[in-house]
Amino acid sequence: MSTDVTQPNAANLAESEQGVSQPTRWLVFYGLIMAGFAYLSTQHVEGESYGFQSLLPALLILFVAVITKKPLESIFAGIVAGLLLLDPTNIVTGLGDISIAVVMDETIAWIVLVCGMMGGLINMLERGGSVLSFGELLAKRIKTKRGTMLTTCCLGVMVFIDDYLNSLAVSASMKNLTDRYRISREKLAFLVDSTAAPVCILVPVSTWAVYFAALLEENGATGEGQGMSLYIEAIPYMAYGWIALLVVFLVAAGILGDFSAMKQAEKRAQAGQPIPPGTQQDGFDLSGIKKTSPMVGLLNFLMPMAVLVGASVYYEIDLLLGALVASMFTMVLYFWQGLLSFGKLVDSMLDGFKVMLHPIAVVCAGFMLKEVNDQLGMTPYIIDSLTPYLSKELLPALVFAAMAAVVFATGSSWGVFVVSLPIVIPMALALGMSMPLTVGALLSASAFGSHACFFSDSTVLSSQGSGCTPMQHALTQIPYALIGAVITFIALIFLGFAMA
Repeated sequence: MSTDVTQPNAANLAESEQGVSQPTRWLVFYGLIMAGFAYLSTQHVEGESYGFQSLLPALLILFVAVITKKPLESIFAGIVAGLLLLDPTNIVTGLGDISIAVVMDETIAWIVLVCGMMGGLINMLERGGSVLSFGELLAKRIKTKRGTMLTTCCLGVMVFIDDYLNSLAVSASMKNLTDRYRISREKLAFLVDSTAAPVCILVPVSTWAVYFAALLEENGATGEGQGMSLYIEAIPYMAYGWIALLVVFLVAAGILGDFSAMKQAEKRAQAGQPIPPGTQQDGFDLSGIKKTSPMVGLLNFLMPMAVLVGASVYYEIDLLLGALVASMFTMVLYFWQGLLSFGKLVDSMLDGFKVMLHPIAVVCAGFMLKEVNDQLGMTPYIIDSLTPYLSKELLPALVFAAMAAVVFATGSSWGVFVVSLPIVIPMALALGMSMPLTVGALLSASAFGSHACFFSDSTVLSSQGSGCTPMQHALTQIPYALIGAVITFIALIFLGFAMA
């Protein structure tokens, strides 16, 4: 009796000791790193540039992300490190000030509301049985794995108005079908994400086009009222968008194979486990779904989507107002058909917001990181470091490389250009480089950063909608994104010499 009792207790004690020692080791490890950042701050001379040190928080984020596979914790580590580098004596005050600044930012408020309302809308479509009906209708017509992947890509191209809409709506409508053909959730996320930002930059009727057209006018790239015209002229030169689109269709068609982590994910899916281990599902309560005829279910899915796109276009490409109108339309439509009671419709919207809390937190943390990087002067440092190598011919390629690195490090595909455009546009004007080509390089960098960064809004929402973690999605997607980036860099070198 005593032996039986003693052995489990010894084992439990050993496990307890191991459990205590592991967090302690991590605490010491991170403590030493943060102490190093605090020491570097004492060596900085006030008024001087931080130089290479401005890159250290971003490098720490990548290091922590590879170890932990958790984007939110990684970004927070980078934020704390950056604040220590700026002023270790005011880290709490600095963190509070940045948090308030981000929460009060109009862009952040827009993103929070759009993500929440899109989550609520998708939840209503799923609980009302529309997504299920749409998937069943597709299943009757699509009989192969290749056909499923190509259909996912085509749907992504069709939903071009905004990358948020693409990331959530396409993934929600295709999950059941991709599971049926044993396509990993990581590959679904890749197919969805590759037709999000890369497609949105190529279409002048998108939130990206409206935003960047206004920025181009503000920074003197073109005359007042000519921002959209310049944007349209630049579309042929947005090399990354075209190449990423080509790559994803080659992958979907089976011409371009699976690499590295994607190969492992597909092997797991073929063995009958398309959903990766350790993934928390979206949390939507789909019990009690009322079955409708396939045609009614299809209309119940397509009509809210059509209203969403139509209302967004009507309100000058504002997805927030479009989502608001589409949500009200869907609530009336489903209540009228008796699919969901008013109480359940409201619960669906609220639950949609809850499900999107983690992606929203990651995106907000990314904007906090951008604020820290701006104070450290990371963007000007990277551009200044490349300036000695600039020539008229190399400007587009080097602008792409520099800004792609900045967007990848910050996760802010829109915010960084508020800082960089006042530097890049005068540089292009001074060298006499083609402005459409320069804008094409800038938008290519923005699309690559949004596509490749593991904590960008597009990556986070694509992984959330597809049912995998942001790191699982990013690690499987990065080889394809790098292929697109390398080809884009070479293409911009060629175009720079051809148009000089």
